[in-house]
Amino acid sequence: MLSAKGCGGGVLDGKGDTNMDRRTPDAGRRTPDAGRRTPDRAGRRPGDLRVPVGADAGRWRTFGGGRVLVAAARTVTSTVRLLDVLPALLRSDPRVDVVFAFDPTSAFDDGVHDLLRTAGVRVMPWDQLSRTRCHLVVSASENIDLTAVAADCPVLVLPHGVGFHKLVPDSRGEGRRLSGVMDDARAWHAVSHPGQIAQLDAHHPRLAARSRLVGDPYHDLMLASRPLRARYREALGADDGRRLVVVTSTWGPQSVLGTDPGLPARLVAGLPLDEYRVAAVVHPNVWFAHGRWQVRAVLAAALDGGLRLIPPERGWQAALVAADAVLGDHGSVTFYAAALGRPLLLAAFGEESVPDTPMAELGRIVPRLEPYGPLGAQLERAMAEHDAERVRKVTDGAFAEPGHALERLRSTVYELLELAAPAAAGPPPLYACPVPDAEGGEVTAAWVSTSVTGDGVSVRRLPATGNQPEEGDGTFCHLSCDEEERDLRLLGSASAVVSGALRESAAAGVRWAWRTLAAWPGSRLATAVVPGGCVTALRDGRVVESTATGPLPDAALHAAVVYARLRAGHALTGTVSLNVAGRAEDMTLAVRPAIPSPGRAVPQEPMTGPPA
Repeated sequence: MLSAKGCGGGVLDGKGDTNMDRRTPDAGRRTPDAGRRTPDRAGRRPGDLRVPVGADAGRWRTFGGGRVLVAAARTVTSTVRLLDVLPALLRSDPRVDVVFAFDPTSAFDDGVHDLLRTAGVRVMPWDQLSRTRCHLVVSASENIDLTAVAADCPVLVLPHGVGFHKLVPDSRGEGRRLSGVMDDARAWHAVSHPGQIAQLDAHHPRLAARSRLVGDPYHDLMLASRPLRARYREALGADDGRRLVVVTSTWGPQSVLGTDPGLPARLVAGLPLDEYRVAAVVHPNVWFAHGRWQVRAVLAAALDGGLRLIPPERGWQAALVAADAVLGDHGSVTFYAAALGRPLLLAAFGEESVPDTPMAELGRIVPRLEPYGPLGAQLERAMAEHDAERVRKVTDGAFAEPGHALERLRSTVYELLELAAPAAAGPPPLYACPVPDAEGGEVTAAWVSTSVTGDGVSVRRLPATGNQPEEGDGTFCHLSCDEEERDLRLLGSASAVVSGALRESAAAGVRWAWRTLAAWPGSRLATAVVPGGCVTALRDGRVVESTATGPLPDAALHAAVVYARLRAGHALTGTVSLNVAGRAEDMTLAVRPAIPSPGRAVPQEPMTGPPA
């Protein structure tokens, strides 16, 4: 039997919640006077919780309680893990009071308060632990400050990554430590493979005896969520045949973003918009060490080029399920992707990876990205040559008996609480990976390369964040901008200005087009979506009506066909075969007679010269 004798004595209750909305820049940071808040006559200290824990909590509570489980929140990474697994473990059990305690000793503590407030949990100051009778502390951070935790209170350490594969800076000293290991006699480690117990036995023998093989809840979750792959791909804009590439970066100078922060921008700039979508998963420690503003600023060009940025709190698991290929490093997200069978390229792999671990072996066998080589060709080769069986043998060394992690973890939690699991609860639910709510993804300026052969027009589009492609014999290139493009320099340079908003009639579309040509004298044509297709106004007064066999018209593709036929000197009438990303679509063109624009004439210019 595992012992849970309790932590400390009764709690001295306080007055109200943690006042997180009134935090100062130094709030939550440890000072020489931390933990010395002046108690009132009843022994309560400002900020202490009174319910569900507290000396007089029984006066205020509704649920009976009986056991107190303290969830230790230190970083967003570790806190998200707790918020993900605890609801499934403790559902429908009013005997267990769950209270979060915020440990402010991490360099990555920003964002934790906001996360906990959004979750609606009760949060007590860390020093209140020393005055709280708790039965179990659960943490997904091995680096919590245990000075406030009683010596006889068990501490269950959940992994926040895959095993013990990384050396990280030690916040209590100048050196490095093994990530995931809590070297304390109170600790019980939940592991996902017997090899991790052997690793503990080699370096921390007394910890190996206090480990429990439970599996990995996230690995189980992603395997079970594979039938939802189409839904996740739709959320990330890859439901139309495009390939989804996920770039993932751990934190620190040896990570993808630490070694090559410009890679995401080069990646989106080099992949055709009609063939690829790119999403990025960035470790929460990057987000909350540097701030959301800074992350977006560093990735600004990539976001303008269509990058879909997964938020740090949720969505990365679904992105891996949806992915066709992953560019990663020595972080756990890369390993999870490998375990799902996703083709990989390593854009970085730091020496902080621990030798003789499955992660180190993965780094040995996965091909490396040539960061300034042709990225599309490297991705295609990685997908074509992916040896799924070889990679699976490596990842099997980190995940034993998948599919049972939550059940085993719940058994461990109740054993440490010295409670029987509620019989009526049934097995813990396996909730689906949340659908990603990514930011970015919209491209409003693109380089459009076209080639004309007979009645066919081929189109290839790249984000305007990259260099302009060269023209060749029979190949033309122009800059196309949506009217919503924010960079006015690009709009002023665009040969084609388009609007994806559906106008109520062809006449309304033509009116918009004339106004646009007048507003942007550098443009040669303007295209609007109207019922049944598109209308394109030219500077010589003509209006081209176009209809296609596909779904809702893409104004930029209609503009590209008109532009290419003008540059090639071909007629703007008849049926044209449009080829984009290997897909063929028929488009019918018809020309209205030349008419003056309303209000004033639009300057005319020849349409067969070089692009604007």
